[in-house]
Amino acid sequence: MGDRRRDGTGLLRLAGGGGREGAGIPLEIAASYRARARGLLGRTGITGALLLTPAASVHTLGMRFAIDVAYLDRRLRVLAVRTMPPRRLGRPRLRARHVLEAEAGAMAAWGLVPGTTVTLETRA
Repeated sequence: MGDRRRDGTGLLRLAGGGGREGAGIPLEIAASYRARARGLLGRTGITGALLLTPAASVHTLGMRFAIDVAYLDRRLRVLAVRTMPPRRLGRPRLRARHVLEAEAGAMAAWGLVPGTTVTLETRA
């Protein structure tokens, strides 16, 4: 993922062991500072996932709902997955270059686990 991402939408696909291998999951991409800072703040939920790039940590201060967080390396391989309740600070993850956020429970339902590789299809 050496190229520069832009804010936008697309599809997230799981490969390499994910339970929804090949299935497209709606994706929002937050690549600008403004979009990353806003993230999921002020929302009551999300359909699909939000990719923060670049990012190595997140917080849920001011959030209204718990989220699943997946830390991705530069090759879009999942390093770790955790659920964060509102009003928490997440620790930065070494080697993480991107963070994927979704509603709590979504990543387990998708079969997204450490070692899974994801691909992104962006819309122009």
